[in-house]
Amino acid sequence: MKRRLNIFVDESGDFGFSKGSSELYGVSFTMHESDNFIENDVAYLKDRLKKANYDGMIHLADLVARRGDYADFDFKRRKDIFWSIFYFSKRVKVKVHTIILNKKFKSEKGFNRELAGKINDFLDSIGNYIDGFEKVVIYYDNGQGSLGKMLDTLLVTKHNVEHRVQFDHKEKRLFQISDMLTFVDKMVYKYQNHIPLTKAEQYFFSGKEILGILKQLESKRWQYKKPSA
Repeated sequence: MKRRLNIFVDESGDFGFSKGSSELYGVSFTMHESDNFIENDVAYLKDRLKKANYDGMIHLADLVARRGDYADFDFKRRKDIFWSIFYFSKRVKVKVHTIILNKKFKSEKGFNRELAGKINDFLDSIGNYIDGFEKVVIYYDNGQGSLGKMLDTLLVTKHNVEHRVQFDHKEKRLFQISDMLTFVDKMVYKYQNHIPLTKAEQYFFSGKEILGILKQLESKRWQYKKPSA
């Protein structure tokens, strides 16, 4: 079987610096080797979502804030949907990585430079890993053109890499792990750096739950490997 690596990318926040722009910016990567079958894990997720009477896409920021598709959902139903995607992410054989940047006290140019640098550091850390695959597919829908261009520029020398913009988000449930991570890891960053949580975040998650979520995801994190001497 030809080896293929799928990398699902999602972001939270924006590149803006005007009034009303986000204070934090996050981008998450979920890596899945295609020969690690996930059919049972996807069936598990679908079953849990069915019990929550929901089969749509999961947008965690909207879910927590009770807006958009979830405006009429009560707390228990929304929490059931969250735990569905969270425990799916624990079960499925993937590695994840999230970059969180605080835009406070940064210029637009400085932010772009730091984000590109951190993404490049991550891509360097997985360089030997992705070279071991015949094909690598980056699933990112270019929801933010600036991030899409950044990824394309940083990956231009990787001839086994394809950036796929159009795909079915609902079918590609692994993409929704990245959606979850951008929200969860921003919330953890706030908690650890004493940045106030929103009222919706405080209502949805207790401090104990935040720390528990962080602990339970430890084994999924991509570990940087020091270059050999």
